[in-house]
Amino acid sequence: MLYAITALFAFQLLGEVLVQLLNLPLPGALAGMLLLLAALLVYGHVPQALEQTASTLLRNMMLLFIPAVAGVMLHFDRIAREWLPFLVACIAGAAITLVVTAWTLRRLLHRTEAQPEHEGQ
Repeated sequence: MLYAITALFAFQLLGEVLVQLLNLPLPGALAGMLLLLAALLVYGHVPQALEQTASTLLRNMMLLFIPAVAGVMLHFDRIAREWLPFLVACIAGAAITLVVTAWTLRRLLHRTEAQPEHEGQ
């Protein structure tokens, strides 16, 4: 687990450095995760330690959102003044996430159904 967390932090740091050096208009954490995705695609599979660590983090994801929610509450007066763009962004973000997730699931299920099972191997 320690190696997997170290790898996650290393890719995040690499993404932060890359964004700063190249002056890219995206968060360093996102760049790091894209680099991790590229590395995993080249490697060919997800190492067991990374899979277990990621599963643990995903199961406890709500704990990771607490600081973000607390940060939003610090700007509650601004949200009260500018509620419409905030509401539109929340609804649009949720809708886009739902559509992309459904599309991805549909493609993965279709791919799974298209692959014949090899019995006796």
